[in-house]
Amino acid sequence: MIVDDTPFDPALAPPPVEVLEWVPCYGCGSEARRDLVEANDDLTGKPGAFRFVTCLDCGLAYQCPRVPPSHLPAYYDDQYVSHRRQADWGPLTPLFERAMSAHDRAKLALVRRHLAPGPGHEVLDVGSGSGSFLQHVRRETGARVTGVDWKDLRHLPWYEGVDLRVGLLAEQGLARGRFDLVTMWHYLEHDTDPVGSLAVARDLLRPGDGRLVIEVPRLDSVTARLFGRRWPGLQAPQHTVLFTKEHLLRFVRAAGLEVVEHLPWGAFPPYFYLFTGAAFVLLRGRGLDLRRAIAPYFVGQALLAPLLLFERRLNLAMQTVVCRRPG
Repeated sequence: MIVDDTPFDPALAPPPVEVLEWVPCYGCGSEARRDLVEANDDLTGKPGAFRFVTCLDCGLAYQCPRVPPSHLPAYYDDQYVSHRRQADWGPLTPLFERAMSAHDRAKLALVRRHLAPGPGHEVLDVGSGSGSFLQHVRRETGARVTGVDWKDLRHLPWYEGVDLRVGLLAEQGLARGRFDLVTMWHYLEHDTDPVGSLAVARDLLRPGDGRLVIEVPRLDSVTARLFGRRWPGLQAPQHTVLFTKEHLLRFVRAAGLEVVEHLPWGAFPPYFYLFTGAAFVLLRGRGLDLRRAIAPYFVGQALLAPLLLFERRLNLAMQTVVCRRPG
């Protein structure tokens, strides 16, 4: 493996080939693989082509070669979608704010299927992004909230009253058995050691009644088949692992967690994948201008509203697994 710590700007050039690193399968450690698909950073239009492969031994799909962790921060700049909460969308600002608030409410509603957070409860969100979910939990339930993210985002207003830890989950020194709830909303597909992170999250849960909620894009879904190499769930190079239902459950169990429920949907709106997938096919890697796309986005959402009433039955894009720590 060649490691080069020279910084680069992905807005100007893709990472040099010699910087990319070959990695074994995250699931079984095998180095036997075949090509699956080559993907681009379709959302931002940053240059570079990134390859996903399928493990010949266990069938897991993952990025290989990958951008090494030392270079990944360049792809998580201030324009990265989960780190940005732009306030001014012109006349469509109220619609945007309502959609974002609905997303946080949907997350909490999903959590409440299994746990009702309240004062005295401890909640941890891994990959906390803009912090809006934790702020919603704090205000709605009175729970004590902690976030972990690779990027220091404490300047964002949603982190007021939130304990944000910067870096990897395993580096934070959090107490075992401390948390009643740990969430990973679209975090695990970014991880370079997913089973290891799940094992850390297991140890942080209160045994028995603590819950871990994980939401990821689903590779064996309608939108993945529909859009192929332009599927938004690829999101190269930030996504390192692509999970089918089988592989998500396998990883959870390998980390010593017990599955409480698996859902073929999540809090994240599957319509986003329908809209952006169609846009990526049309744009062919040129990047999506969110300011220009926001009006068509809401128009399309209104037109597809009848279909979206059945989203939980259609396996459109997302999956969620709720787990517990045995004991």
